Amino acid sequence: MKGRIDHLAVDEARDRLFVAELGNDSVDVIDLKARRTIRRISGLDEPQGLGFVVSSDDLYVANGGDGSVRIFSGADLKAAGRIDLGEDADDVRVDPGAARVYVAYGAGGLAVIDAKTRTVISRIALSAHPEGFQLDPKRAAVYVNLPGAHRIDAVDRATGKRLGSLPTGLAFANFPMALDARDDRLAVAFRAPPQLQVLDLKDDKAVVRLGVCSDADDVFFDDRRNRLYVICGQGVINVVARTGTGYRRVGQTPTAPGGRTGLWEASEDRLYVAIPARPDAGAAVLVFRAGR
Repeated sequence: MKGRIDHLAVDEARDRLFVAELGNDSVDVIDLKARRTIRRISGLDEPQGLGFVVSSDDLYVANGGDGSVRIFSGADLKAAGRIDLGEDADDVRVDPGAARVYVAYGAGGLAVIDAKTRTVISRIALSAHPEGFQLDPKRAAVYVNLPGAHRIDAVDRATGKRLGSLPTGLAFANFPMALDARDDRLAVAFRAPPQLQVLDLKDDKAVVRLGVCSDADDVFFDDRRNRLYVICGQGVINVVARTGTGYRRVGQTPTAPGGRTGLWEASEDRLYVAIPARPDAGAAVLVFRAGR
């Protein structure tokens, strides 16, 4: 495998991990028990976001090159549908309760796909290309990073109307985002300067601004341990712990340069980090088990 790796998804029932190989126009399928690649889905066009829908047993692949969303049956990974969004299909989020798939795309939009019919049922207009976004199960809202507009928007998922907006000020390149729905906290990592902000959604204020590693592209809440994991292309994972009402960095784990995307699997207490190929080593997925 060559080139950049983007996002990951998991099929828990079959112990399979899916890896979007953007630079290779493919998705690798890894058997987690055997720890080896068992299948490669090729013929894609810069795959970026992945989402696995348990209820319909489908894998959704968003392609940045041609703006398409390709759908594959979970049982045999054969092509099961295609939706053309126009351009730059990017991040993917699944709402399992409503059987909906949300896909960021284009100069400013979220497509809402009915997983039962595999069709677009609505489109939410945004003011800039959306990067990381999260679905809030409490408020039926979606929070969206809009680095091109220098802000974070909250949008009503039913009506598509903007509920609020938070300017990012002098922090730029807000790509990854994580949601702690239990405590109404939103974590956003910035690349310029390298910084983590945790926002209290009850009053839309920053609880903390904390320096972190550079080139962050994924961030995850570990609810069990009250921690955050920030994955950075610098080649490290920053561990940030909640202390009272604040947060502080409590650890740093090395990975490899360019390893900036991953997946936190809470049910297994595992953090997967994708490492692209380098001159001295092939591509790999590193597996970390959370400590106490």
